[in-house]
Amino acid sequence: MDHNKLAEMLFPDIKETPQYYEEKFPPRSLPQDAKVTRLGPSPTGFIHLGNLFGAFADERLAHQSGGIFYLRIEDTDDKRYVEGAVDIILNSLRFFSINFDEGATSDGETGAYGSYTQSKRGPIYRCFAKKLVAEGKAYPCFLTEEEISDIRKRQEAAKENPGIYGKWALCRDLTLQEIEEKLKANLPYVIRLRSDGDMTLPEDQIKRFTVIDAIRGELSMPVNDQDTVLLKANGIPTYHFAHVIDDHLMRTTHVVRGAEWLPSLPIHVELFEKLGFDIPVYCHTAQLMKLDEDGNKRKLSKRKDPELSLDFYRNLGYHPAAVREYLLTILNSNFEEWRIANPASDIDEFKFTTEKMSNSGALFDLNKLNDVSKDVLLRISASDLFSFLKDWSCEFRPDLEYIFKDRDYLEKILDIGRNEAKPRKDHIYAQQIIQNISYFFDDMFKIEDSFPKEAESDVKEIISGYLSSYDHNDDQEIWFSKIRELAVSLGYAAKPKDFKKHPEEYKGHVGHVSTVIRIALMGRSQSPDIWEIQQILGEARTRDRLEKFL
Repeated sequence: MDHNKLAEMLFPDIKETPQYYEEKFPPRSLPQDAKVTRLGPSPTGFIHLGNLFGAFADERLAHQSGGIFYLRIEDTDDKRYVEGAVDIILNSLRFFSINFDEGATSDGETGAYGSYTQSKRGPIYRCFAKKLVAEGKAYPCFLTEEEISDIRKRQEAAKENPGIYGKWALCRDLTLQEIEEKLKANLPYVIRLRSDGDMTLPEDQIKRFTVIDAIRGELSMPVNDQDTVLLKANGIPTYHFAHVIDDHLMRTTHVVRGAEWLPSLPIHVELFEKLGFDIPVYCHTAQLMKLDEDGNKRKLSKRKDPELSLDFYRNLGYHPAAVREYLLTILNSNFEEWRIANPASDIDEFKFTTEKMSNSGALFDLNKLNDVSKDVLLRISASDLFSFLKDWSCEFRPDLEYIFKDRDYLEKILDIGRNEAKPRKDHIYAQQIIQNISYFFDDMFKIEDSFPKEAESDVKEIISGYLSSYDHNDDQEIWFSKIRELAVSLGYAAKPKDFKKHPEEYKGHVGHVSTVIRIALMGRSQSPDIWEIQQILGEARTRDRLEKFL
């Protein structure tokens, strides 16, 4: 077989050589040990927590080492392409402060190693497919869907591994003349890799390869035995082929991807070797898991778990810093220990390593995220929190525009109880914060809780008495002494312990009276300190609300 002639027959339009692209995209000039990583999402309209999980690892590895982190759009599967999906990807990643040095952007592309969109790199893939054909490492396959289906049935009947390989690769040894006749007849074909493996051999004779995974250590697996499709009949490359060429020409040093890609590793290793490329360092991350109702671990599911979608966090308004902090707790096992020792340090000061990543399943816990978020938001100033809420509101709750008109007022609200010796940790995410503080705004104020049964019959008398003695200039001690006097005058114990000892002597205690005031003012039985809230509400709004209640 004259493989060079075959390559020219199949790719007459390809004039550039692999050397041309090697020179066009030379090794990067970076510091020693600098890492080049990439995120390669498919534009399917759904970007999920797993993408963010991997992206954060990519970003840390690259930027901590003085390297490059780039975004590549892997859109070779045209059947799954969703219009507008690229913008969804870009907006979601931007929201979570995932910053790329190169790649696709909403305004085009940036960087010297593009295009960073696979559908625009067709001639490059065809060039390297031509190289493999010319070297006898790939061949045209004219098998139809019906023929492949028939092969599969015969393999099942014979209890043999499914796929196109060995004796089942019926187009492997076509002569040049046979191929030429099929081409003249315009028969559709794909380009397949001529694999080296043979799974029909006894197990002790099967070839194996070994690579060092940065997370899992040494991996030893049987070499690929499948004649994998490299170029589909429409000329579009498969993921396997495209990503190997792109990772080489974009000079990727570390490939971070989920454990579900481990079965594909033999194909990718063989492609790197057959193309003469250095194999990047693979980092196969653990799958994101959660506990089900029975306490058993299972994989996060797009169908069952809304928290898998990044839209879940954006719609609720989780702060990017909180999500990033939480992801580090499940990415690196020593992060929480570091945070305890460095409570005020910037997250980027933490040394992220692949050695501290789990390889057995990363457990995602929404309650733990909420706890982390409370701590993170406590470290964010009221001014920055105001800006975050306003930006979030513009996109997701434009109806709340009015609460941002008085910046000083809202910042005081957001700061309640946060600067005490034991600070309050009330805030988790934007939707919840808005709900928390809604009583500060008349348009959102409503009575949500019931008055304590001990004071139900005296509600109007309590509020009237409170209003008659109310002085906005009272300090906290004088203010509460008036509530205690009011309680005693209406038959309530001045102290809860007095009521507990002699319940028959009192209607209730001062706490029941103050709860009535709290509900009339805030609509809730639980809230931060009433006196502090009144100082923020101001005298006019406080009196107006109590008078309207009466």
